[in-house]
Amino acid sequence: MRKLVSTLRKLIVVNGFKHFIMILLVSWDTVSKTTVHKYMNRELQLYSICRRKRPAYHRGLAHKIFPNLWKRNFSPEWPNRVWCTDFTYMTLTNGTMRYHCSIIDLYDRSVVAGENSSFITSSLAVRTFEKALSSAKATSQNLILHSDQGSQFTSAEFVQHCRELGISQSMSRAGCPYDNAPMERDYNTLKTELIYQHNFETAAEPDYAVSEFAYDWYNQIRPHSYNGYLTPFEKRSECSIKQ
Repeated sequence: MRKLVSTLRKLIVVNGFKHFIMILLVSWDTVSKTTVHKYMNRELQLYSICRRKRPAYHRGLAHKIFPNLWKRNFSPEWPNRVWCTDFTYMTLTNGTMRYHCSIIDLYDRSVVAGENSSFITSSLAVRTFEKALSSAKATSQNLILHSDQGSQFTSAEFVQHCRELGISQSMSRAGCPYDNAPMERDYNTLKTELIYQHNFETAAEPDYAVSEFAYDWYNQIRPHSYNGYLTPFEKRSECSIKQ
């Protein structure tokens, strides 16, 4: 038990119970979740982070709704075949909102691109998608982009943009976040491990912090259980070797 406590103390910078477990499994054959939880509370005096109340959104008018093409098959065989996207928000200390749109690749759960704005609009979704295509050096051919039925993704602007690029849009059923579960988990990690632990005063602060978290920490360093506790970068590297 002393060895376990010593290891936990070294991981004090790691955020969250699940992340503790993932890190420990890299070095230990078996880990008791009950034991880890007990020593995190008793020895390290760590406490859970409570989620903040979600702000109200104004529902827009849908232009076009698309069927769910992927139907919860969250494991494509190759990168840049199925991307997921969604919006989330960050609250500044003055009460104003900073909205974030990001895209992840279902192959390795990597963050492909993310953009922030003071407004949650279809233009923000378009900018994020253009950035993703550029940064991933991916072609739009045979690419599926999955989202919820938010008005930003069903708007004429976004639908037309995808149509011009030959993108196949896929959408979750109304009121069913489980159809976009990997995206929901990504935002849960972002909020728990970054956003809820800081007080952002200016718009520039979360913009920089989220970018650094996604590209430097989440993609390159943080192990992901879906990847067999490899980082998204390591999982992508394995695919490159196979090809």
